[in-house]
Amino acid sequence: MWVGYWNSLTGDRVEYAPWQSAARGFPDVPRSDFQKAVQYFENGKRYSGAEAVFHLLASVPGWYWTLWLYQHIPGLAALTEWLYAFVAGHRNAGYKVTRALWGKSAENASYSIASSLFSRALALIYLIAFASFGRQIRGLIGAQGILPVAEFLVEVKRQIGASGFWQAPTLFWWANGELALEFIVWGGAALACVAAIARPHSWGQKAAFAVLFACYLSIVTGGQIFMGYQWDYLLLEAGFLAIFLKPAYTRVWLFRWLLFRLMLESGAVKLLSGDPSWRGLTALAVHYETQPFPTPVAWYMMQAPLWFQKVSTASVFFVELILPFLMFGPRRLKQIAAIGTILFEILILLTGNYTFFNLLAIALCLFLLDDRFLSRIAGDRPLRQKPRHPGSIKLVRSNRYVSAFLFAFLMALSLPQLGGMIGIEAPVPVGRALAWASPFGVVNSYGLFATMTTTRPEISIEGSNDDIEWQPYIFRYKPGPLNRAPGWVAPSQPRLDWQMWFAALGTYRENPWLLRFMMRLLQGSPPVLQLMERNPFPGQPPKYIRATVYRYRFTNFDERRQTGNWWKRESLGTYFPPISLRGQ
Repeated sequence: MWVGYWNSLTGDRVEYAPWQSAARGFPDVPRSDFQKAVQYFENGKRYSGAEAVFHLLASVPGWYWTLWLYQHIPGLAALTEWLYAFVAGHRNAGYKVTRALWGKSAENASYSIASSLFSRALALIYLIAFASFGRQIRGLIGAQGILPVAEFLVEVKRQIGASGFWQAPTLFWWANGELALEFIVWGGAALACVAAIARPHSWGQKAAFAVLFACYLSIVTGGQIFMGYQWDYLLLEAGFLAIFLKPAYTRVWLFRWLLFRLMLESGAVKLLSGDPSWRGLTALAVHYETQPFPTPVAWYMMQAPLWFQKVSTASVFFVELILPFLMFGPRRLKQIAAIGTILFEILILLTGNYTFFNLLAIALCLFLLDDRFLSRIAGDRPLRQKPRHPGSIKLVRSNRYVSAFLFAFLMALSLPQLGGMIGIEAPVPVGRALAWASPFGVVNSYGLFATMTTTRPEISIEGSNDDIEWQPYIFRYKPGPLNRAPGWVAPSQPRLDWQMWFAALGTYRENPWLLRFMMRLLQGSPPVLQLMERNPFPGQPPKYIRATVYRYRFTNFDERRQTGNWWKRESLGTYFPPISLRGQ
């Protein structure tokens, strides 16, 4: 099996023969040496055992580093020779282990199907992201929006000066009128459609991904607080890698590394935060109720007994802290990691509205599944790798140089970032490089719900014309009317509704954007009012506006049967006192 794997790597560079026939061609070599270990002959020299394997791999372009490690890492040669001898002495057991971890053959895995599927999936996710924000862009960052991007850039330039672009990279520096906003966001949506139908890995698709990255980076920067979510930066990081996407080992490995960091960091922050609900395995006993946008399924999950919630929480740690390490193992372990992660993301998708986040995580799992597996899933016979013309030597070398540079650049940034989570401080030059790259979103840190919110405060925005009778504005998706069921909004994201959830966890002084929002309601701003489900003052805006806060909780089976309500609430008082515009 392993000779077959080596042969798939070396092709006709190396000639293979059973030791019984090879021994006759080398009478000077004792037959016992042939019986004990593989022998490799090259340029009149003979290598045996693990050393023979490393020299054989060194004949494969891009694999010379394995021999370099064998020759230069202290103790590695002795360790690998011992392992080789151990396996050679237990070949039957080694065969069973190989079958269990690799399957029927240990051939060199290819990822052409995974790469093609991912490129199309990423284009569709870009389309979702652009279209979702496009429907809200005027109300959020337009001229009459809550946080106009033009005002934001003026302030950045005033505080930072000419270097403002490097701290806030966006195309809106050159044009930020209403038409420019619409052009960037809907132009990005149209280009995502082009990328979805373009030939995978073609120069046209790569160029489309480069422009999509620039456009999405522009709205992430210009969107300010409304676009600062982890899935936005995950899309930027995956989108940056997609510019260089090829079914080559190094490029595929970098996508796998991104998925590994996403999952591992998400689990690590839960333990490192010291949050008692995670350490006590009670986090999911409150999560379904307190998460930003639960689904109807979350209501039912909330009714489950405590033992079930503890088992579920322990399963989260297993998926986020154990499965990621299988992503770098043999093909069967990769498949287990992929299937486990995909099922985990589907469960999250069913119980919470997390925009395109779960879809993007599932798409990244494709790089754990090789062509043989995916073709079998599709009901076809396992695909045989078609020989491809490598192109000119110059092009081949150019691709290798790009892969090497990309690998070195991203690892130089991501390893210190990963180490920083456990208190390993990066050297000053690396820290500066991380700070420089941070605004561009090419390497990011991840970790949702590091500390679990155990209650659900909800802000109600209310207007009045007499400061006596108050009427609430109704948001489209966040809890309001008690009898309104939790909705399904993913993969879209109502950015204002999301930000209201975060604002309720703090004070209005910690959320200055909220005052701008209330001011726009007093002004009757049409694009802001379009973000709401119901405006209680359709004729003209109210004279006064305030914010109160309630604690929302799910009802139980008996309460819902009696009242028909999904929610119950209690008043927690005033969040923001009544205000009015000057002159009213």
